[in-house]
Amino acid sequence: MSDTEKIIADPSPAKSIGDPGITPLSPTHTQNDSAHVPDAPSFVVVVAIDFGTTSSGYAYAFSKEPECIHTMRRWEGGDPGVSNQKTPTTILLTPDRKFHSFGFAARDFYHDLDPQESKQWLYLEKFKMKLHTTANLSVDTELQAANGKRVKALDIFAYALAFFREQALKELSDQTGGDFDNSDVRWVITVPAIWKMAAKQFMREAAYKSGLVSRETPEQLIIALEPEAASIYCRKLRLHQMVDLTSPQASHNLSPTEPLGTCMNQAKEGVRKNRQSRTFLVENVIGELWSELQEGDRYVVVDCGGGTVDLTVHQIRLPEGHLKELYKASGGPYGSIGVDYEFEKLLCQIFGQDFVDQFKVKRPAAWVDLMIAFESRKRAAAPTRSNPLNISLPFSFIDYYKKFRGHSVEHALRKSNVDFVKWSSQGMLRMSPDAMNALFKPTIDHIIQHLEELFSRPEVSEIKFLFLVGGFAESPLLQAAVQDLLRGRSQSRVIIPHDVGLTILKGAVLFGLDPSVIRVRRSPLTFGVGVLNRWVEGKHPAEKLLVKEGTRWCTDVFDTYIRAEQSVALGETVTRSYTPAKLAQQLIVIHVYCADSENVAFISDRGVRKCGTLRLDLSGSSCTAARREIQTLLQFGDTEIRATALDVASGRSVRATIDFLSN
Repeated sequence: MSDTEKIIADPSPAKSIGDPGITPLSPTHTQNDSAHVPDAPSFVVVVAIDFGTTSSGYAYAFSKEPECIHTMRRWEGGDPGVSNQKTPTTILLTPDRKFHSFGFAARDFYHDLDPQESKQWLYLEKFKMKLHTTANLSVDTELQAANGKRVKALDIFAYALAFFREQALKELSDQTGGDFDNSDVRWVITVPAIWKMAAKQFMREAAYKSGLVSRETPEQLIIALEPEAASIYCRKLRLHQMVDLTSPQASHNLSPTEPLGTCMNQAKEGVRKNRQSRTFLVENVIGELWSELQEGDRYVVVDCGGGTVDLTVHQIRLPEGHLKELYKASGGPYGSIGVDYEFEKLLCQIFGQDFVDQFKVKRPAAWVDLMIAFESRKRAAAPTRSNPLNISLPFSFIDYYKKFRGHSVEHALRKSNVDFVKWSSQGMLRMSPDAMNALFKPTIDHIIQHLEELFSRPEVSEIKFLFLVGGFAESPLLQAAVQDLLRGRSQSRVIIPHDVGLTILKGAVLFGLDPSVIRVRRSPLTFGVGVLNRWVEGKHPAEKLLVKEGTRWCTDVFDTYIRAEQSVALGETVTRSYTPAKLAQQLIVIHVYCADSENVAFISDRGVRKCGTLRLDLSGSSCTAARREIQTLLQFGDTEIRATALDVASGRSVRATIDFLSN
């Protein structure tokens, strides 16, 4: 073998194994129970980027003024009836695949292109979900633009982060009166808590490619979990900054025809009118709501975004008010874009799947127009609504349908047997309130079912508060469904912060200022590696026997680093020592495996999958000892898994990396 000879644990039977695998020198599980909280590097400012499925934005706070959170400048553009506190997560590339624009600017420019010309441009929206739904995510994963052309996902995410970097640094320079240095910024990027390690690493790789941070200063970037960020901000809430849906005042003075969320909308409007400065004051003291919590009290944060719904269960730890995660983050792809998919299915039912597919490719800009029109109308859906909702169909939709089918859209509606959607004389789809509500039902049912399963767990009993956050939390239909679920739970209160769409963004800034606020997390999976253990007769299966130089070994043994749902304190490490097969070896490559199950015996067990690679780079250090020990420390208590290593004989650090994207 070459100098870069690899030690790899393979799940294949012993008789066909080419390499004996890894023999751990330290077979015991070493954990640091008294978690050491790492010292945070000092930065002048923390800038958080909330990279959402449907909308994105940034906010920042200076380290010397942590109580002042500044939200981004108002974006050019916007839609009637839709808040423009953030900008749509849309990106436009020129026909030669160069970055052109992001957000409202991208959408408006694309909309104004000539229909024939627009086919050459690459327009992408709601692409964040690809990182959650792709089974074998890698740096080569591709996205499909509206015109059907494919482009590397890493390029798109890097373009988007570079856009936010430029916007934020320009605003900071304007505010401070000079060129603001990127090295003075600690960046925070938010991601769903249910994302796998590969997706989190993908965002970090995109950040490196965008120039947000460099590989030499990885600590300059923090990956924040969205519901955790929301939880941190909710600690600061004052009574006038939230709506308690379970209090009688929440629906006080509302007429039967007013939507459930009217009181929240009125409150938000008051906040908005007084927010010309875009600066939120966050008091150092805990909010009145928080002061009701006692040691050990539990609460749930339900983050309802565009793509995913994320649930986190936290327990308060006094006197410092640190947070402990009680149950591993859960959720699924139940975000508000599910409602958009139901609307698309309805259009297919009326006009035919073949037509809709063709229209999206031939008139991509008009399809975007149609979905914008639907977006503003779906926000008006409410349990108590009695009057119909009208959705404008673009002229090109009506015209193209007539050419495609040979008859009018009105004729299609009459023939479709969809009774609850009519054609209005103004040239619009006229949907009954029940028809609109039906589009929400599958997505909301998923959320409620997930909440029911969560509440059935002992760790989630006796919940004091349920914080409903994220853009989808503004939906009165979702609010009503969550209220109905908790009606029998007298102690549980449903709380919605004002400016609910900015809760995660503001919390992410607070997290960047103090990442140690979450002291204990739960491992989502069981992680470990495959090793050789001494053969034990009667304990190990015969097919795992390997005899090497007279010694009997058991192959494929799963050496557990950490178990699913195990509590892990911030800064806590798991230590293992490995020895290279040859003294001159320059690289040790160890496959990392994971499983949903808490108890795993072998890497060949059902449900165990290879999820990453641990690399120990031994180049640059030599060893004269008869046996070489590389001590490896893996840190699991943070939002990402980190690895460090030490050559014990020389006392020199060994470059250790853990990679989840190259499988």
